[in-house]
Amino acid sequence: MSIEVYRDTWGIPHLRAADAHELSHAQGRTTALDRAWQLEVERHRAQGTTAAFLGPEAVEWDVFARRARLADTARRCFDALDEPTRTWVSAYVDGVNAGLAAGARRSPEFAATGLTPGRWEPWTPLAVWLSTHILFAGFPTKLWRDHVARRLGEEYTELFATDAPGTTGSNGWLVTGDRTATGAALIAGDPHRFIEAPGVYQQIRLACPEFDVVGLAVPGVPGLAHFGHTGTVAWAITNAMADYQDLYRERLRRTDGGEVEALGPDGWAPARAHTETVEVKGAEPVAVEVVETERGPVIIDGPDEAISLRYPPRVTRELGFATLPALLAARTVADVDRAFDTWVEPVNVVQAADTGGGTLHRVAGHVPQRHRDNRLRTVPAWEPGHEWHGAHDPMPREPVDGVAVMANARGLATPLGVEFAPPHRADRIARLLDASKNWTAPEMAAVHTDTLLPSARPLLSLIAALPDLGLEAREVRDRLLCWNRRMTADSMDAALFAAVRGAVVRRIARHPALAVLAEPPAYPALFQPWLALVPRVAYALETLLTGGPVPEADRLAAVRAALEEVAAAPPAEPWGATHRLAPWAALPDADDEWPGLDGDHDCVLSTSSVPGVTDLSARGPAARYVWDLARREDSLWVVPFGASGVPGDPHRRDQLPLWLRGELAPVVTDWNQLTEEREEHHEHR
Repeated sequence: MSIEVYRDTWGIPHLRAADAHELSHAQGRTTALDRAWQLEVERHRAQGTTAAFLGPEAVEWDVFARRARLADTARRCFDALDEPTRTWVSAYVDGVNAGLAAGARRSPEFAATGLTPGRWEPWTPLAVWLSTHILFAGFPTKLWRDHVARRLGEEYTELFATDAPGTTGSNGWLVTGDRTATGAALIAGDPHRFIEAPGVYQQIRLACPEFDVVGLAVPGVPGLAHFGHTGTVAWAITNAMADYQDLYRERLRRTDGGEVEALGPDGWAPARAHTETVEVKGAEPVAVEVVETERGPVIIDGPDEAISLRYPPRVTRELGFATLPALLAARTVADVDRAFDTWVEPVNVVQAADTGGGTLHRVAGHVPQRHRDNRLRTVPAWEPGHEWHGAHDPMPREPVDGVAVMANARGLATPLGVEFAPPHRADRIARLLDASKNWTAPEMAAVHTDTLLPSARPLLSLIAALPDLGLEAREVRDRLLCWNRRMTADSMDAALFAAVRGAVVRRIARHPALAVLAEPPAYPALFQPWLALVPRVAYALETLLTGGPVPEADRLAAVRAALEEVAAAPPAEPWGATHRLAPWAALPDADDEWPGLDGDHDCVLSTSSVPGVTDLSARGPAARYVWDLARREDSLWVVPFGASGVPGDPHRRDQLPLWLRGELAPVVTDWNQLTEEREEHHEHR
């Protein structure tokens, strides 16, 4: 093979090969050398085998992965791929397997857990993709809506409709050439995800005679699905917040012969069932009965009713992986558009621009056509009318006039979803972009890092309306009413607001009108983030302070009591003292001390806390990028940690200071500015 590996000063791999298949192999091998532990964790998560080396805390996920049939669905989708795509994905897997043992030798986590690197199957990248995105559409929210309807009343089913815990989103924007200094378009943004260490995005360059692309890859998956720049066209995505997964209440019974049957619209029908064993480090193995009805796999097995999950790849045997090599070969917006016509999951809003002035703003993915009740709640499997009838086609699209913004709010994808993010981020980005018609790539950092908190207004309005406050409470009120609503890490007033907000959330959640929701349904712990009352109140606070079942007088009383509580013991340190980065790691390091952060959930700089529960931030910008269509070498990017996932590697966390300051690193495209990595160094970096 004629594979060349180069690195820039940040350790970012730039790969060059004789053809697309050799390049896919190189991407897999380099990723295995840089991130062996991360890859193996993701492979085991997709297979439901993490508890075997991570212990009992991982059992809940493993049981879900088995019941949801993630690995089996990946096998089916791989077998259904066209031959060129199947060969291309297989080349990536061969590369992973070629580098995994050497990568594992560099990663002390393997020895610490007793894990031996395994072997990737050709379908493993599809399984990794599925396990990474199976919760993106937030189907557990339907369990919450059922809970609200039963306990509070049908009229309140959508009371808490907002970007809720466990969902994920992003900012993205496209500025056409008539609003930039160069006359060529800019595409910028930042995907908001749970921050993981190592990072969920991998900066990489893939070059061969057919194409030369820079972008952000998902480790374990070939190509550049979400963000890329080929030199003549660039693209980016955000979560469309579409609803494309359904939950069915199932009635199951066993025959005299022990077979499982499920009640459907046409009566009882056989269900497929078998038992699997989840091995658990330091504990007894767990037997899991895996049942699949005509609707889909049963993911919750209750004493009276079970709940099955129906999701597109399980039904269609398609994930959309043929899009990935097509994106690498794209030269124009029309090429990107055609590539995304075959996309399936997750459902995304896509933006693209090319050097010819072309632009694209559309939704891509598979959203089934079905009854509206399916989108809102769990539905009875035995009642007719809840079947799927094809998919939404064509998917929504809009022309781009100067600026296009995507930030998970209602807009382009409104017909496809139920719950969307509040409009604050989208509106704020649009206003910031309207301030200039001479944008440059470096100036986009000011948009990425904007800390204005528009969602503070309803609470501040109630605070302003409070009469007859004591002296200390009046002082707090006056400070908040003079506050600039910037959630900067060094702000005492931001800390003060956050303290009052948290106290209000807890009081509203304790109100008798909502207290009936405090005891969550007895579903598996995996789904509890969607079912916990206090986070739900936190993210719907604007709605609950201006309407809903809590009377206005009681809302004011809650705000008054919260103000007085905080006035009696105000925070002694600024916002960043408690609003600290809290990344997820499969094997956390107890010695890690994570820094304080600017921003908050509804800021453009969306470093999410959970008011009323914790100021720590587990979600935030998992990368930032600016794609410049005038000169690709003027593009910029950054990730929270670094290019390497290996402890002790100089590039493991060297981008963290940059990320914290809101700065971006240059995208290097001149091979002469890169350092070639010789074969003997590949295993020893």
